[in-house]
Amino acid sequence: MHLDPTAYLRIEAQQSLGTSASGASFATSTGDIVEIASFGPGVFRVRMGPRTLPDYGIVVGRAKACSTENEGDAWRFSSGDATLEIESAPLRFRLFWKGEPIFGSITDQHFRGFARLPTFGRLRQGGLWTAGFALRSGEPVYGLGEKFGPLDKRGQLIHSQVEDALGVNTGLSYKNTPFAWSPGKGKGAWGVFVHTPGMVTHGVGHPDWSHRTYAVLVEDEALDLFLFAGDTPAEIVDHYTQLTGRAPAVPRWSLGLWISRAYYRTPQEAAEVAAKLRERRIPADVITLDGRASWNVDTRFDFAWDPDRFPDPRAALAAIKAHDLRICVWEYPYVSVHSPLFNELASQRFLLTTADGDPYVFGWDIAPASTPFDDVLTPLSESGIVDFTNPAAYAWWRDAHRALFDDGVDVIKSDFGEQVPDDAVAFNGDTGRRLHNVYPLLYNRCIYEATEQLGRKEDSPPIVWSRAAWSGSQRYPIGWGGDPQSDWEGLAASLRGGLSWGMSGNPYHSSDIGGFYGSEQPSAELYVRWLQAAIFGSHVRVHGMGEREPWAFGAEAEAVAKKWLAFRYRLIPYLERAIEQATRAGLPIMRAMPLAFPGNALLRQFETQFMCGDALLVAPIVQAGGEVEVALPPGAWFDLNTRRRFPGRQLLRYKAKLEQFPVFGREGMALPLGHAVQHTGQIDAAAPLEMLWVFGKPATPLDGFTQARIEVDGEGSFIVRAGAGVGVEVLGEAAEVRIEPL
Repeated sequence: MHLDPTAYLRIEAQQSLGTSASGASFATSTGDIVEIASFGPGVFRVRMGPRTLPDYGIVVGRAKACSTENEGDAWRFSSGDATLEIESAPLRFRLFWKGEPIFGSITDQHFRGFARLPTFGRLRQGGLWTAGFALRSGEPVYGLGEKFGPLDKRGQLIHSQVEDALGVNTGLSYKNTPFAWSPGKGKGAWGVFVHTPGMVTHGVGHPDWSHRTYAVLVEDEALDLFLFAGDTPAEIVDHYTQLTGRAPAVPRWSLGLWISRAYYRTPQEAAEVAAKLRERRIPADVITLDGRASWNVDTRFDFAWDPDRFPDPRAALAAIKAHDLRICVWEYPYVSVHSPLFNELASQRFLLTTADGDPYVFGWDIAPASTPFDDVLTPLSESGIVDFTNPAAYAWWRDAHRALFDDGVDVIKSDFGEQVPDDAVAFNGDTGRRLHNVYPLLYNRCIYEATEQLGRKEDSPPIVWSRAAWSGSQRYPIGWGGDPQSDWEGLAASLRGGLSWGMSGNPYHSSDIGGFYGSEQPSAELYVRWLQAAIFGSHVRVHGMGEREPWAFGAEAEAVAKKWLAFRYRLIPYLERAIEQATRAGLPIMRAMPLAFPGNALLRQFETQFMCGDALLVAPIVQAGGEVEVALPPGAWFDLNTRRRFPGRQLLRYKAKLEQFPVFGREGMALPLGHAVQHTGQIDAAAPLEMLWVFGKPATPLDGFTQARIEVDGEGSFIVRAGAGVGVEVLGEAAEVRIEPL
């Protein structure tokens, strides 16, 4: 992609328009107003351009007071340990953390002295803005959503644009956010968020533009940037999720196994799978009726069950739920032209329209050379697109779910949401091109609210199982990772996508265990390794084109899968503690090495290795043969397979039998484990713990459990208190630890 700097007007601030408690504003050489505001310690906003178009509630934070100083052309805005310095001629900035500069405007100069790319600029003709930020040598950059390539975006050209990626093999992705950060170069971490529903192109040290510059192109009426400063990347993620909204808690049952395939052809087939799960003692909590499993092929999703297969939907779902399983059903936000609902919604202008006001009819790719459809994924009909910018349409679609929940549905798989054409027109006046990225936010918010208001049958949080997302979508969990290819590279890319999504402020993620599609079904070894890795994610689902239930891969694979699924259910008390952290500070359950250990450059190269919460290091096996290189972080680590202690700061060549998987406990921490159960309904909420594994001498306390507690004081006294029925195992030498009754 070519970037022509001469096509942009370079913006200079010419005159102060006054200050406020939270910042100041300036007139510019282009007639735009530049506004500077603090949004709390370590968070500043730099905005220029008009305010005529919808903002869609992406940002939920509010401006806050800061101190302001002015000397000549320089202005300084300070809040907490962060200071933003603005120079007006030419307009540029520097961000300071604890007095040290950590981030600032482009420093790459042309021979004649001016910046090679605009520091801040806008296209002479059209709504496109640019900004350039300086990068230091060796400074990595992370985030930008669910991207399946290298976690470090340095050197890449990234498009923040929601797309039906049809896999995990390209730069296209379903879940995007124009939020990036760096651990910096030892003086503090920085982050930048482009607040827009429009497409953003990121040249992150892209060599065709400038290897020393992070440049953004923003397609919107205004350029609206948030700049973050903090000690660590975790603080940057904290700032971002305070600004765009925290992820809420999820129900306990959602942490169990989700069983699915594309697709169960009849409700009887799904009920047989449910019975078989229980007969074979495979723990599970949710079964999904995917795609065309529930709906007529021509009319697809219009809230009406296929009458031929579901003459009595309540009885059909009850037969499945009798096996202590929840029901998830598929939907998308489109209405087939063959459905009676199409004309009904079009007549009320509940669908996106053409420029002439007619309902916009979207046609899917059915060309033989490129269509994704086949015998399993049959072609989708031409469809209208629900207009969630229309409050009446939004409310209608939300409330129409009542009958599904009354029939016994527990959760909605809100698929798709990526297909808003550029030339569509929304009720609120926006174009389809500007609505495109934020459409999944509106769609999933609607389904989340439907579940919250109509589908909650107990006092537990709502949840949706969604695919597409934009900034702020973490408020409506969760997202699964698209449609990976059923091979080892599909597994590796899915892991990178989930970790990148977690570094972008979204704590929950799942992938299709075994992969979704491929010329061959996954091997037993691939299936098991994928499942073992997924055990340590926030959510776990088997899904794909063809059977994905454990028994489909042979007796050995089934036995190993049962072992690790049992461990997954035992992990739930620990996972719930990690989720509590996520709701407070935005930290993901799966923490990539640059987020968990930002000061260690070696660890950054291990892009499929991750921390599950604070205490567990997971090194997924992503190739056949059972071998993986494990980079142990500083400290010491206990192999959960052998209980052996390994000093940190070393590289292990780990060889694991199929029933083994490389997971290490962090010395100084503890792992609370529950009972092995067949579904989460068997967990005793008052007494969930069965065992406490203590990894060496405790360095941090453990509380929040009625059955176990670890007390640590500054004098080297460590006491593990355990209630009746809770076993304690202390790994390694830890003579200072005393075990006493609670």
